[in-house]
Amino acid sequence: MTIDQALTLPRITPAPTLESAGIFHREYLLVTLGACALVFLAAFESLAVTTIMPLVSRELDGAAFYALAFAGPLATGVIGMVAAGNWSDRRGPVGPLYASVAMFVLGLLIAGTASAMPVLVAGRLVQGLGGGAMTVALYVVIARVYPPVLHPKIFAAFSAAWVIPSLVGPFAAGIVAQMLSWHWVFLGVVGLVVPALLMIVPALRGLRGTPDGGTPDPRAAEGAAPGDMSTPSPRKAAGYGRLAWAALAALAVLGLNLSSRLPVAGGVVAVAAVAVALIAVRPLVPRGTLTARRGLPSVILTRGLASAAFFGAEVYLPYLLVERYSFSPTFAGLALTGGAVSWAAGSAVQGRLGSRLDHRRAVRTGAAMVLAAVVLVLATTLLGWPAAVAIAAWVVAGGGMGVMYARLSVMTLALSNRDNEGFNSSAMSISDSLGGALSLATTGIIFAAFTTTAASFGGVFALTALIGVAAVVVAPRVSRRA
Repeated sequence: MTIDQALTLPRITPAPTLESAGIFHREYLLVTLGACALVFLAAFESLAVTTIMPLVSRELDGAAFYALAFAGPLATGVIGMVAAGNWSDRRGPVGPLYASVAMFVLGLLIAGTASAMPVLVAGRLVQGLGGGAMTVALYVVIARVYPPVLHPKIFAAFSAAWVIPSLVGPFAAGIVAQMLSWHWVFLGVVGLVVPALLMIVPALRGLRGTPDGGTPDPRAAEGAAPGDMSTPSPRKAAGYGRLAWAALAALAVLGLNLSSRLPVAGGVVAVAAVAVALIAVRPLVPRGTLTARRGLPSVILTRGLASAAFFGAEVYLPYLLVERYSFSPTFAGLALTGGAVSWAAGSAVQGRLGSRLDHRRAVRTGAAMVLAAVVLVLATTLLGWPAAVAIAAWVVAGGGMGVMYARLSVMTLALSNRDNEGFNSSAMSISDSLGGALSLATTGIIFAAFTTTAASFGGVFALTALIGVAAVVVAPRVSRRA
C-alpha cells in the first residue's frame, strides 16, 4: 500500500513494514540471533583473556610478552580484515565468515594448549587473524540484510550481546583459572563455537554465493554524500597488493613490540616501525584518513583513536589492580564488567534516541567520556587514590564507547555503497585494530622503560590520555558540516 492510498483510507491500519517490525521480525530473526551469538563468543573470549593474562604472564614468566599477547592479535587481525573485505565484495560474506570462525577456533586451541609464552602468543596471532576477518564479514552481512533504518538497532544488539559475558565472563574466567587452570579459559570458549555456528548456518543460506544479497542499497541513508562514496571499489584494486600492505602493517606492529628487547637500536627500530605502519595503512583506508578529512575519513580515524585510548588503558587496568591493590584475578576482572555493561547501556541509549541524537554529538560525547575516564585512572595511579575511583571511571569509559562506537559503525555503512561496503567496513575495523595495536605496542615499551610500578602504569595511562585528547579533537570532523 502506498502512502497516498493509506491517506485515503484512514480507518484501515496498514500492516507493519519490515523496518517498523524491527530486527527480530521473522525475516531477520535467524540472522540477528546468529550474528549476536558470534559477537557473544568474541566478547566472552576478550573479557576472559584480559582477566587471566596477568596470571598467565606470571606462570609462564612472560612479562616481556604481555603487551604483545594483546597487540599481536590486533595486528594480524588487519590481515584478516583485508582478506575478508576483498572476499566479501567479490563473493559475499558467507565464505569469509565460516573461514574466520574456523581460524578463530584454531588460535584458541593453540593458546589453550601452550606451555610457553611464545607458543601462547602464536596462538593469539592466529586467533586475531580469524577474529579480524569475522568482524568484517559480520558488518557486510548487516549491510546486505538489514535496511539502513535498522542499523542502529542491530549494532545496539551487538553491544547488548556483551552484557552476559561482561557479567559472568571475568568472574568465571578468574574462578576457572584459580580452581582448574587458565588453559581451560581458552579451551572452554571453543565449546561456544558449535551453538553459535548452528544458529548462523541457516541464517546465511540465502546469502550464499550472492554478493548482492538481494537487499536495498544503504547508500541512501542519512548523511550520505557523493563525495563520501568515492572510495575505489576493492574489485578494481589489486587484492594481493592490499594484503601485502596489511601484512607489512602487521609486521611493523610486531616489530614495534619487539623493539624494546633490542639493547642498542631499539629506539630507531621503534620509530621506523611506526613510520612503516602508517605508510602501510594508507592504501587500506579512505583517502584523507590520516589527515582527518571531514566525513568518512574522520569517522575511520576517530574509531582508531578511540580504540587506542580505550583498549590501551583497559588492558592494564586489571594488571594495575593485581599489582598495586593486591586484587585476585577474579575480582580484578570485575573492573571490566562495569565498563562492558555501561558500554551496552550506552549503545542501547543511542539506539533508542535514533535521529534525536545526531551522529556528531554522539561521537563528541563519547570521546569526551573516554578521555575523562582515562584521566581519572591516571590520577588514581599517580596520586594513590582508592581502586574504586579507577573502577568507577571505567564505567564512564564504557558508556562513552557505547554511545560513540555504534554511531561510527552506522555512519560507515551509511557513507558506503554496495561496491565498497567490504572496503569501508574493513577500513573501519583496520583502524580499530591497528589503533589499538599501536597503542598497546607503545604502552608495552613505556611500561618496560620505567623501574617502578607506579611510574610504569603512570606512563601507560598518560599516553592513552594523550590519544584520548586526539580523539576529542578529531570527533567533530565526522560530519561534513563544520
